[in-house]
Amino acid sequence: MKVNAQNVSQLKTSLFKYSMLGGFLAIGIACSTKKDTFINRNSHALSTKYNILYNGGLALDAGLVELKTTYSDNYWEILPIERMQPKEETLGPDDTRNPNFERAETKATKAIQKHSMNIGGSEKNPQMDEAHLMLGKARYYEQRFIPALEAFNYVLYKYPGSDKINEVKIWREKANMRLENDQIAVNNLRKLLSEIKLKDQIYADANATLAQAFLNLNQRDSALSRLSRSIEYTDSNEEKARYTFITAQLMENAGQKDSAYAYYQRVIDMNRKSPRIYVLQAHARQAAQFDVTTGDTLAFITKYKKMLDDRENRPYLDVLNHTVALYYEKKKDPKEALRYYNRSLRANSMDEYLTASNYRNIADIHFDEARYVKAGQYYDSTLIYLKERTREHKLITKKRANLVDVIKFEGIARENDSILKLVAMTPEGQKAFFEDYTAKLKVEDEKKKAQLEKAAAKGDDKNDMADSGPRGMMKGPKPMPSSNPGTSKASDFYFYSAATLAYGKTEFRKTWGARAHVNDWRTVVKEAGDSKNTQDLADGDTKVEVSEGVRYSPDFYIGQIPTDQKVIDSMAKDRNFAYYQLGVIYKEKFREYALAADKLETLLKNNPEERLVLPSMYNLYKIYEIINPAKAAMMKDRILSEYPDTRYAQILNNSTSESLGGLSPDLAYNQLFETYESGDYRKVSADLTAAIDRFTGDEIVPKLELLKAHTTGKLRGISEYKKALNYVALTYPNSTEGKQAEALLGKQIPALENLKFSKSE
Repeated sequence: MKVNAQNVSQLKTSLFKYSMLGGFLAIGIACSTKKDTFINRNSHALSTKYNILYNGGLALDAGLVELKTTYSDNYWEILPIERMQPKEETLGPDDTRNPNFERAETKATKAIQKHSMNIGGSEKNPQMDEAHLMLGKARYYEQRFIPALEAFNYVLYKYPGSDKINEVKIWREKANMRLENDQIAVNNLRKLLSEIKLKDQIYADANATLAQAFLNLNQRDSALSRLSRSIEYTDSNEEKARYTFITAQLMENAGQKDSAYAYYQRVIDMNRKSPRIYVLQAHARQAAQFDVTTGDTLAFITKYKKMLDDRENRPYLDVLNHTVALYYEKKKDPKEALRYYNRSLRANSMDEYLTASNYRNIADIHFDEARYVKAGQYYDSTLIYLKERTREHKLITKKRANLVDVIKFEGIARENDSILKLVAMTPEGQKAFFEDYTAKLKVEDEKKKAQLEKAAAKGDDKNDMADSGPRGMMKGPKPMPSSNPGTSKASDFYFYSAATLAYGKTEFRKTWGARAHVNDWRTVVKEAGDSKNTQDLADGDTKVEVSEGVRYSPDFYIGQIPTDQKVIDSMAKDRNFAYYQLGVIYKEKFREYALAADKLETLLKNNPEERLVLPSMYNLYKIYEIINPAKAAMMKDRILSEYPDTRYAQILNNSTSESLGGLSPDLAYNQLFETYESGDYRKVSADLTAAIDRFTGDEIVPKLELLKAHTTGKLRGISEYKKALNYVALTYPNSTEGKQAEALLGKQIPALENLKFSKSE
């Protein structure tokens, strides 16, 4: 029987149409979330697991990897068990939130909204427990802990038979801890651990979470017990190393040095199984416990210098150099300690507290060696890297404040001394001095130029020419990465090299001076008062302004030496007063008696004005009482013989006056001030003398002395008032009253002396 070809074609078309219709109908039935059939359940489960949750899981895993690589641990404190993104309010201008967690949350939400089969009060899609778990984890890492807790509780309520139930319970307690419900977390985790039969990764995670809860509650021993179980049962080497390191930290803080050393050694012994940072920090903590008096110092320094030479440790040179610097500081070798602290700074550490510690320790070395100006500069840099409102920041701020006057007066003394030495030279001596200076300057410039060119050719931005001095921006520009992702070689572009850039700036300023960013900068003539390049003289104390083309000209520098006698006298006067202030500051604030005596003895040799002579002698007497009694006796005799009628002589003769009964210093001052305001100046003058004698050594004395000076002015006129203020200013220069007296001497007294009174008609 013959079949018509046209009929066959129509039959095939009809079959195809019906097949497509049936297929779409089947898909439509399977896509329904309202019908509980085998096809529906498995269709939604497969779509949820292998599409949405798979992609969400990839995003969540990527977020965790990024969190581990970008999270900055503070090894100066006990490490947290778990890393977490910084809070929104603590993010810097260049910091961004991890987008992977938001993507994971989006995927989990999509899975729940499109594939949940909640029929008859029961969930029929077996993947919904994992969707809610992923939703809770994503919210947790975004630090939305209450919504995360809701997601975890939903799984516990709706899917009690889920194979993820123990994991969900752990995450619920993590959220509780973040909400500061630590005791609730402890109770729930203890119950969970009693229910877990198989000691696997879940068991390790539960113990680690419980350990963090105990740490939050300051229960160290319980935390150590749980950490040991986590170390034993975790499958992750990274977690094993981290938990072991935390265990060592806890033991070290508890004073169990030997046990802590052993646990740090466990981390070190893991070698490549542990992240390198844990191994290096374990070495550093062991070094901190090293006793230079009893330990093998040769083996110690050999070990750490070998580690410094290891290429694998290059990312951690900041930690290693800091560790070696601490060793040399313990050995009382400040020169080597400074060298390694500076190397640590040049490593451009990302650990701000380590950078602050380097600056602080350098400052302390300079402070201990009485180099207070340098110490102040390094304390300034320390404060930049320390967090405000911390105890250490406050202590260093206070210490730095004590150095303000030292830095000010040391600068005045050094600068004026240098200029006055040049003034005292003959013209021939000045010529010879600056010829020698400019010759050395030229050699140094050529040497620096060669070193910078060599460093630029190597592309090494971290060479030894890097500035290791105190400054706020120690972290210099880093090399721009190459466009080829397969290499980390720095770009050869000029402005991506800090060394070549610094060299270029130096050469430009040397040739052209400081130029404004304007059109035709090369031909514009600089007006008077424009900033010029500044160059130090040979001793680094005196600064003169250097314009174009005169850097190596001796005549230029000679022309900067002052010749006006009024200017020279003023500089000598300022220099002498600076020496006096330094002597008193070193004596009273820092107890550097030898240094204080040197400043005051130098002052007396410089022919100071009369008002400084007697106070300097009296302060020298007090200093020599402590360090040289024979000189103290000689100075006392000199004061008594040359200035017998002065206040200082009365003090040395131990003259006493009538006391004010049993009043406290503050009450006595208030009573005397009331008498002063009432106008009974003669009575208050006698009572003030008695009060000063009685309260000698008390903090109230400068206030009493200033009130006595005002009283003297009322009774005896401007001349005696000036002498009394001078006594207060020079005897108590660091007190508020001493500074007030100095201000009155500079402003009010000259104004009073210039007053002209008209004759009465």
